[in-house]
Amino acid sequence: MNRKLSSILLAVTFLAGAGAAQAKGCLAGAAVGGVAGHVAGHHSVIGAGVGCMVGRHRANKKEKAQAAADANARAPISATPATPAAPAVPASR
Repeated sequence: MNRKLSSILLAVTFLAGAGAAQAKGCLAGAAVGGVAGHVAGHHSVIGAGVGCMVGRHRANKKEKAQAAADANARAPISATPATPAAPAVPASR
């Protein structure tokens, strides 16, 4: 009973410290990780914590990729054509 109570308190502490801004990806990851941890041997709290971290990491990667795609879409298109290469001059003999 003591171990279960301490696990719950630890989980509540982690969730309270995360804040609303950090929740993107965490909730889905925690749900999947909790189920996987439970199936793997009744480690649902540990699975939820790890799932939250993985979900948050994936959300960060997706956000960075989206920002890069947006930056590429907004990049100005060059109006001047590329300078053609000078014709090759044959070497004198």
